[in-house]
Parts: sequence; structure tokens; C-alpha cells
Amino acid sequence: MPWWEPQTHADRRPLLMLRGRIKAQARAWFVADGFTEVECAILQTSPGNEAHLHAFMTEAELPDASRHGLYLHTSPEFAAKKLLAAGEEKIFEFARVFRNRERGRLHAPEFTMLEWYRARADYRSVIDDALALLRLAAGEAGRALTWLDRSCDASAEAEWLTVADAFRLHAGVELLDTLSPQGAGDRDMLASRAKRAGFAIADDDSWSDIFSKLLAARVEPKLGLGRPTILYDYPRAEAALARPKLDDPRLAERFELYACGVELANGFGELTDAGEQRTRFIAEMDEKERVHGTRYPLDEDFLAALAGMPPASGVALGFDRLVMLAAGAPHIDAVLWTPPIP
Repeated sequence: MPWWEPQTHADRRPLLMLRGRIKAQARAWFVADGFTEVECAILQTSPGNEAHLHAFMTEAELPDASRHGLYLHTSPEFAAKKLLAAGEEKIFEFARVFRNRERGRLHAPEFTMLEWYRARADYRSVIDDALALLRLAAGEAGRALTWLDRSCDASAEAEWLTVADAFRLHAGVELLDTLSPQGAGDRDMLASRAKRAGFAIADDDSWSDIFSKLLAARVEPKLGLGRPTILYDYPRAEAALARPKLDDPRLAERFELYACGVELANGFGELTDAGEQRTRFIAEMDEKERVHGTRYPLDEDFLAALAGMPPASGVALGFDRLVMLAAGAPHIDAVLWTPPIP
């Protein structure tokens, strides 16, 4: 039955009420810690510059009849970092964001991203934030986090697992051996190791393609089972907006939070070197054009703002997914007030 049919809505309403309580508790948690809630513009000159993120495009027509291409943002990240450059220190937003080509149990083309930043803070501090919010949501629901046949005790001590260790443990692949001292990936070496581990590789798969396929098929389903997992020390090639680790330039200060085999949050120690960021964005757009036949413009204001941005750490958390796990719902649509049509 359609979601707007009265009985269907009555069945869904307890989950939506839980959503509201978790949102109120999370907002109060941030405010109590001195954060400022912000509202970043959804229409942007660039929707983000990661190769495999797909945006919705629109057009602005000004009073002089000139037309300008704009995008619905895939994250409030660029605008939020401009606010850090402007002088904000601790900010958060429940942002409406949009991603094309994404639909399924865990994906909706329009969803809510809870994103926050701490200026002059180590990225382990925002990892602590993410774990606190996980416990908050589970506490409000009064139950373990669950998804399908998997469960996670949000109050249990988190598992901390490097990406290299996760690939060795769950995929049988020595990942670091496939990286140069500067972090470039050796495609043929990773392909060979993936094939030896029993994984099918296409001839046109890049190093990043193989990494992503192994992560999704062999690693992610094993994370966050019984207790939360922090997956950290990502290869530099898979962290376009994160600063490199000082003690190992092959890696970057990027982490992801998992519960029940579901990725909930993605965070960084933020890159503030505008020249390096431009180089990475161009490489990402070159890859996007190779694979998908299109590219997005760079946000030149964002790159200019990086010069004045303080060192910072930030996180993007899928709020709908968090509520879904807290409610024990099998599909993200169950916790959306008005699920999208497609």
C-alpha cells in the first residue's frame, strides 16, 4: 500500500516518532557541547568532486535572462568548510542532500546527512562524537541496533581496525604491498592478489575499482557485528578530502563507522592544502570522465577558502540509516516521513 494510506502511515508512525526523538536528542547533544547549528545552501556550483558520486543538475535563470548551471549538493561539506574559514569553530547540520543513481535498502536519492566539524581538533575527537551518537540513538530506542539478521550493541567497546588489517583478515589480501611509498596504487598487483583470493576482476577495473569491490563484498559485511567497528587508516588514494598521515604518506586520516555491516559515518582529518586539493579533484574528475563520461566543475571559492581554513576534523553521518538500525527496520524507506517515489 502507498505510504500515505492511513493504515500504512499508522504502522510506520512509531518509527517516525523515534526518528524525531533521536533527532531532538542529537541536536541537544551538539548544543550542550557548544556547537552552532548551521544551514548550508543546497544549490551549489559544484556538487562535490569524487569520481563515483552522481549529482542532480538544475539551472538558474536570473532576471537578465542569463542561465547558470547549478547542482543539488551531495554533501554540505564545501559550504561548511567555508564557514570554518569564516571563523566558525564547531558547527553541525541536519542537511538534506541528494545523490543520483542511488536506490535500495540502504540508499535513497534524497536523504538526511548529519554533518559536523571541529576546528583545531584531532580526528579521533570526532570518532568519539560518532560513537556517542550511536549510543544515544540506541539508548533512545531502548534496544540493540539491528538490520536484517545482524545486531550490534552500541554500548560495547568499539573494534578499531585498520583498512589494511581488515583486508588481510576478511579478504585475504595484503593491501599495503600494492601501494607505492607515495600512496599510488599498483593496479596489476592488487588484481593479481584479488584473483588469488578468489575474486573476479574485470580487465578495465582500476586499482580503486578493485579496492571498492573487495571492500563491499568481503570486508563491509563483517564489520560492526556485535559491537561497532571503526575502520581507519584508509589508503590516500581513497581519501580525496583527507590529510595524509604524518607517519605514513601512503595513508590518510579517514575513518568510517560501521554497525550491523552497515556504513553509518565517514570522517576525516581535513585536508587544507589548496594546491593538493586541486590536484586530487582534477584526478577524481579525470577518472569520472573515463568511467562515466562526464565531470563536474571545481568550486573555486572553496579552494580559495581553504587558505584561511584552520586545521579541522569532520564527519558525515547517514542519519536515516542510524534511525533505521535503531528502529530495527529492514529498509530505509520505513524511517522516511515521505519516501521518494523512484
